[in-house]
Amino acid sequence: MIDFSKLNFSKLNGLIPAVIQDAATRQVLMIGFMNHEALEKTIKDGKVTFWSRSKQRFWQKGETSGNTLELISLRPDCDGDALLVQVHPTGPTCHTGTSSCFGEELSGPVLQELERIIQHRKSHMPANSYTAKLFAGGTPAISQKIGEEASEVIVAAMQADDVALKEESADLLYHFLVLLAARGLKLDDVLAALKARM
Repeated sequence: MIDFSKLNFSKLNGLIPAVIQDAATRQVLMIGFMNHEALEKTIKDGKVTFWSRSKQRFWQKGETSGNTLELISLRPDCDGDALLVQVHPTGPTCHTGTSSCFGEELSGPVLQELERIIQHRKSHMPANSYTAKLFAGGTPAISQKIGEEASEVIVAAMQADDVALKEESADLLYHFLVLLAARGLKLDDVLAALKARM
């Protein structure tokens, strides 16, 4: 995955900065530090592990909160003294409850973030989850909901109710993303089709 010989751990006394980025939304989530062993552990476990400068020990993101960072890819910068670590986050990354330590205003595209959450629901099927219930009903149940939501969008538009139109449109987009996930497709697949028509 990565050539360790090209990395320079000497500039920061054996540490290298790791910029953590959401692989789906490209949002920068946080910055941590890794030594050689933390990097090896990250690669081995598939979960991002840092070296804590304050506690002087390894810590795997989410070890207490459960909000882990699943490793997708690692790339060194041109000097080999920093890493770009792309991840799939489970839950908010920041201890304040936001998706990014740099604030919500820097959050990635809303639809991509929603798509990631929907995919997580599909993978884990948590109890009492409306999204999981939709997946359990399969394509017919999801398609029926899309039909209902589309009708409500039309009614809101015909009644010139802009507040309802926004709310019903949000419901329609959500159910559309659930349908794509159920069929093994992603929003990027739809965007690629649109781009091909431009």
